[in-house]
Amino acid sequence: MLDDRKLAVLRAIVEDYVSTNEPVGSKALAERHNLKVSPATVRNDMAALEEEGYITQPHTSAGRVPTDKGYRLFVDRLSQIKPLSGAERRAIETFLVGAVDLDDVVTRTVRLLAQLTRQVAVVQYPTLTRSTVRHVELVPLTDRRVMLVLITNTGRVEQRVIELPEVVEDTRIAHLRAVLNACLDGCGLTTVPELVADLPERLPVEDRPAVATILSVLLETLVERHDEKIVFAGAANLAGADFSTGLRDVLEALEEQVVLMRLLGETSSDTPSALTVRIGSENPYLHGTSIVATGYGSGDNQLARLGVLGPTRMDYPVTMGAVRAVARYVSQILAAS
Repeated sequence: MLDDRKLAVLRAIVEDYVSTNEPVGSKALAERHNLKVSPATVRNDMAALEEEGYITQPHTSAGRVPTDKGYRLFVDRLSQIKPLSGAERRAIETFLVGAVDLDDVVTRTVRLLAQLTRQVAVVQYPTLTRSTVRHVELVPLTDRRVMLVLITNTGRVEQRVIELPEVVEDTRIAHLRAVLNACLDGCGLTTVPELVADLPERLPVEDRPAVATILSVLLETLVERHDEKIVFAGAANLAGADFSTGLRDVLEALEEQVVLMRLLGETSSDTPSALTVRIGSENPYLHGTSIVATGYGSGDNQLARLGVLGPTRMDYPVTMGAVRAVARYVSQILAAS
């Protein structure tokens, strides 16, 4: 266990290295930080930190840089996450509130996170298993064509144009719409197939062909696995970043949905809304990176995860504050939609 003075030295090394991307020496630390000890004492503390694996010397006669272990202790001992300014909070709220549907919310969120953190932002679509039906709309287009609109509690809107097997009057379409909403309102999407299984038999014979066609399209829509969809933005922020695994490996990982899903999955915890930080070797699929992520949604109904991916030389207080703030705003917007 490090004493307070050595923790202060480690904190100063991390802050200077993140700021300058240059190895940090004892003289620079003593000059730039109010450590209240001599340069000789700082050198002794740095030697102790190096011996315990918190910092390392990349080159002979060079200063020191933090290791994954050093970053881990720095994050664990953060006294506070840097809060966003009032102007930043207002900008986030204004930008996200303008979203018109779930796709727009996700797109705006990932762009916003990338801009705030100067890292790669990653957002997972709300999981299908946790979404419920808010409304089903049937809009007559012609006497044998209708548009099916499915709206979920997460703001997801799905539209399909359906060719009916026969002419169906608008009044019958209105009746089918009412029946579907009475049957499905508030139900989980995964329970829809079971709930509608015997629906055609409960309707007049003349409506059964149309209902069967509509239900077939509805069930096909639910099969689309939006819970496996990941969106990212900010790849240009990787230019000039130092990755121990190599930039090529990071770019390839961004192109692989499965890898990103696994990386986000590794940040899950017993408390979905908790902010999670995985540093360097703690990421089993991409060792040279750090990930800051959290869940979004309302209360215990955490819908999915969002976060940022970047080098271990990351401004953790700023990044953690931005990820937490954006997740809260997204949760509020989806809850109100």
